[in-house]
Amino acid sequence: MKPQHLKSDLLFLLSAVIWGFAFVAQRMGMDHVGPFTFNGIRFFLGAMVLVPFIYSNRNNQPKAPDGSGQIRNRRLVLYGGLAGMAIFAGASLQQVGLVYTTAGKAGFITGLYVVIVPIMGLLWGQRTNAGTWGGALMAAAGMYLLSVNEDLTVSFGDLLELIGAIFWACHIHLIGWISPKTDSLQLAFLQFMVCAAASLMTALVVETASVAAIAAAALPIVYGGALSVGVAYTLQVVAQRHAHPAHAAILLSLEAVFAAVGGWLILGEVMSRRGMVGCSLMFTGMLMSQLYGLVTKREQDSGFFKTG
Repeated sequence: MKPQHLKSDLLFLLSAVIWGFAFVAQRMGMDHVGPFTFNGIRFFLGAMVLVPFIYSNRNNQPKAPDGSGQIRNRRLVLYGGLAGMAIFAGASLQQVGLVYTTAGKAGFITGLYVVIVPIMGLLWGQRTNAGTWGGALMAAAGMYLLSVNEDLTVSFGDLLELIGAIFWACHIHLIGWISPKTDSLQLAFLQFMVCAAASLMTALVVETASVAAIAAAALPIVYGGALSVGVAYTLQVVAQRHAHPAHAAILLSLEAVFAAVGGWLILGEVMSRRGMVGCSLMFTGMLMSQLYGLVTKREQDSGFFKTG
């Protein structure tokens, strides 16, 4: 393995660990504050973590005609607003859902966005493959075992997490369209700030939070904001420079596994045998959705897969 690939793999693995255990932090934080208060402060902290990186990268930005060095992208605020509202929808549904479900289940259900993304891409002409459909069917079967009760009902928290996964998939498509048009770090900062502002405004209307309550939730908030939003995002950006696509797909999918491990270790969450089978099917479906195209492309490039 090339040294740069090994470095990328380690960074992806660290990102997956941080994001997985963030589900635990998000659940612990709501012992003291409401979901919108938690998200508002969390995403504000995440935005602040990016400020030094934006500042150090300022010399690489296009100059204005007067040499002032200011970024001339009038659509940056619009793009950041759109992406921020998509994050606000996904993060709000995820956070409220965690009030009614476990960290482990939330991690696996949220991870379904990797299956939803290529299926959603069909709406604007993107092509998909058999691995996507096979992965989707397997993930759906796993979701049934994990979330559907004996009376054929789905828990409210699991349903919110699933709808949230759809919004996370929307966000990925939105970023795929926006990112080539603007600076990635500035876009990340703006979308986090928009999400923070929308969350805090909602919290003012529907929640009551005291300074003492926020102080009591300080550790989960700092973890969920500074580490999960700020640091892990930056690690992912760095890792993608020299990433092996298959390695990245596998390692980032481990986020769901680490969420379940964290829920078991820290929160004492226990999953039924039916739930564990469901999680295994969902995880396999996620990997199939991501890896099938990479494997078949390699076979085509190697001459083992013939067409025409």
